Amino acid sequence: MKIIMRLRALTALIYFFCTLGIFAQQTAKVSGIITDENGTPLEIVNVHIDKELIGTTSDLRGRYSINVPSRDSVVMVFSMLGYQTRKKTLFNPRGEITLDVTLPSSEYELGEVTITESRRQTSTTAQLDMQSIRLMPDASGGGVEAFIATQAGVSASNELSSQYNVRGGSFDENIVYVNGVEVYRPLLIRSGQQEGLSFINPDMVEAIGFSAGGYEARYGDKMSSVLDITYKKPEKFEGSASASLLGATAYIGFATKHFSMANGIRYKTSRYLLGSMDTKGEYSPNFIDYQTYLNWAPNTHWDIGFIGNFSQNEYNFVPQRRTTKFGTLAATREFEVFFEGQEKDLFRTYFGTFNITRHFAKAHEITFQFSAFKTKEEEKYDIQGEYWLSDLDETTDEGMISEDETVGVGTYLEHARNYLTAEVMSYSLNGNHQIKKNQIRWGAEFKREHINERLREWEMRDSAGYSLPHNISGPLTLIYNLTSKNDIKSNRISGYVQDMYKFSNSMGLFTLIGGIRGSYWNWNKEFIFSPRVSLALIPAFNENFTLRAATGIYYQAPFYKEFRDTTVVDGNAEVVLNKNIKSQRSIHFVLASDYKFRVMDRPFKFTTEVYYKKLDNLVPYNVDNVRVSYYGKNMASGYATGIDMKLFGEFVPGADSWVSLSIMKTQEKINGQWIPRPTDQRFNVSVYFTDYFPGSNRWRMNLKASFADGLPFGPPHSGRESHVFRMPSYRRVDIGMSYRLLNNEGKDHYGRVSRHLKNVWLGIDVFNLLDINNTNSYYWITDVYNQQYAIPNYLTSRQINGRILIEF
Repeated sequence: MKIIMRLRALTALIYFFCTLGIFAQQTAKVSGIITDENGTPLEIVNVHIDKELIGTTSDLRGRYSINVPSRDSVVMVFSMLGYQTRKKTLFNPRGEITLDVTLPSSEYELGEVTITESRRQTSTTAQLDMQSIRLMPDASGGGVEAFIATQAGVSASNELSSQYNVRGGSFDENIVYVNGVEVYRPLLIRSGQQEGLSFINPDMVEAIGFSAGGYEARYGDKMSSVLDITYKKPEKFEGSASASLLGATAYIGFATKHFSMANGIRYKTSRYLLGSMDTKGEYSPNFIDYQTYLNWAPNTHWDIGFIGNFSQNEYNFVPQRRTTKFGTLAATREFEVFFEGQEKDLFRTYFGTFNITRHFAKAHEITFQFSAFKTKEEEKYDIQGEYWLSDLDETTDEGMISEDETVGVGTYLEHARNYLTAEVMSYSLNGNHQIKKNQIRWGAEFKREHINERLREWEMRDSAGYSLPHNISGPLTLIYNLTSKNDIKSNRISGYVQDMYKFSNSMGLFTLIGGIRGSYWNWNKEFIFSPRVSLALIPAFNENFTLRAATGIYYQAPFYKEFRDTTVVDGNAEVVLNKNIKSQRSIHFVLASDYKFRVMDRPFKFTTEVYYKKLDNLVPYNVDNVRVSYYGKNMASGYATGIDMKLFGEFVPGADSWVSLSIMKTQEKINGQWIPRPTDQRFNVSVYFTDYFPGSNRWRMNLKASFADGLPFGPPHSGRESHVFRMPSYRRVDIGMSYRLLNNEGKDHYGRVSRHLKNVWLGIDVFNLLDINNTNSYYWITDVYNQQYAIPNYLTSRQINGRILIEF
């Protein structure tokens, strides 16, 4: 019996060790080093098993390690953008295997490693994820711009506009590229109500690059920021359609072996939103936009592309009545106006760009590009308003509550007949070359501009029968009167060259980008040169850190509005073109760091950027709503300094969210006096949060919140020295709830499969959830004693929006 028990125990022990041996042989460990053709280690190379989710990436020294299943054959894939993909087949892998791989440079893919919010950023331009835009609650209809406004260092205080400020710069200091071509917005727009759709169609966007300062020499002559948009080339038939109370969109893309085409059409009407404002009337805003992107590649050596755009913004408005209550609990006032007249605006733009690219061997390419932009703008209004300004429930000296008391009665009449046409044509040649560890870019551009304006606008005010300003002995005078008739033709020449060089040593992996940009404008005979350099380091002591530094000289080359020197004498404004105008200059100093970490096994990244901008040759300006009015002279200097912080990550598993905080101060010195710039927003907090119901991917919540300091302001048609007041803080929360009726695998709520549809989303948004009266600008009234009252122009109140999004 004992012998039998011993035999059973021995058999069980042998079976146990044999089982361990079998399990030990189920996986094999593969490791090695990945290098380029020159033997330089490559970081962040994707290593995965073909057709499986098992994968990893290489570290700073190109090393990788991965466990693979032990079976007859295993195919390993090594890939990285800018390099050729390599596949290695392992037959019946066992134990530990050393496998070193060399990735040759790609002959045609010349771009840098694509950086997203979850990857390393080794330049001053961050690549942002497009997926966050699809379900984001957005009252402006801008899509991409509203998304940019949630980033660190960026602020936007008008939900009716797609414009944004970056680190103390104006709207005009932001440059926007689409497929390497600068795009423009209408020039006469003065309010968010008129603005309509931005140029960028989010349905056609493939990649978003954004830099808030210290950007590369290949980007043009603006002082604040760069938004670099790349439109996608469809690889198969695809499309989407959406509709809401704010408008509708449709997108279709298709492709053959050598040809691809993407088409997008958008319609927007803000009538629903404008109905929540204080001024009641007949709003008729209609904005439409069509874009197409064609690409033909007859063979591997040539690429030919074309982008066409037509946009028409119509804004018709017949005001009827306005009632605005403002003030404090102790002194509440009511401003009531009855209107006559109407406003009719038309902004029609055409844009086209054609490019042809020649690919050469060994990662070289040259692109010729031609683009043309034309805008025709009309702004016409005659609006008369009769107003009453009253004190509500005024407390007397005896502590009694008196009846409403009228403290001001008057009439104003506003008139405008403004017409503007502008044409911009450009021809450029650009090169991109990968030579060992260097990526060299260069470009040259010739640009022709023709602007014709005929402006006539004036404003008359009176109080109790007296025209203001009151002239007892003289003729009737106007409080504001502007006449301008100019025809401007000019040429610009610009060029740049830059090099990106990557190298590593015992300190870590370095990325050095240096370049110089120069341009000449024949209007004022000015040459400008802009050297720029940035350095990034991923330190060897901790690969979770990325350290960056950048500096450079950036010029704001004058364009139309900057060199219109407007002189006001006794309310009469005279416009003279200033040929002595010089480009405004900003010297950037940026220090930044990224730190990647994990909390509860979820990825996070904390980014900090400290900056200082020295400003010279400034042209002071005033901001009214979204209209920027310049002095037309270089008569100031200044600075902007601050810190931007952003925490990005999966606060909820599988859903990206972020919080950004910006603290800033910007001033300028005019006539020996330091005063805040019109964009001196001392703090700004932005939150974008995504959540979903646990255990379900059908319900998704998107929340966007902003809390920003108020901007400086003062009386209209006055010097900047009198702008000593501040608007209230901008506070706004938008929230959206979306339900996925059909998921991206083509299954509906009941589990049935659809052959054509990928996703169907139903959503509801609540704009201005807390129903806060945010102030956008002020209307000033004056009594006969020349005492002025600032009446706040409030933005939209709480509104509900329904929407549907279909993807196929």
